[in-house]
Amino acid sequence: MFVKTGDKVRIIAGKDKGKEGVIVKINADANRVVVEGINIVKKHQKPSNAYPQGGIIDVEAPIHVSNVMLLDPSTNEPTRVGFKEEDGKKVRFAKKSGNVLD
Repeated sequence: MFVKTGDKVRIIAGKDKGKEGVIVKINADANRVVVEGINIVKKHQKPSNAYPQGGIIDVEAPIHVSNVMLLDPSTNEPTRVGFKEEDGKKVRFAKKSGNVLD
């Protein structure tokens, strides 16, 4: 997967198109990511220790990884991600600027 937890991304498709956020969780098996403040849905929560009253809460739902694009940290522009080998290690780089991301 071309993104990691903590990467800043822009949403390129869906109801939140154009918004930016930070990846907080990745599900590699389903190719989905959870982005902070994006794709908020209502969830009916039973009473528990975390939510003693229960009720309807707002939760960030996963979004498919193809609907996000990594933001280049140096230019803050969306860019595609490439992989290359440097000093025997596989590293990610921004295709637009050529800067190493890791």
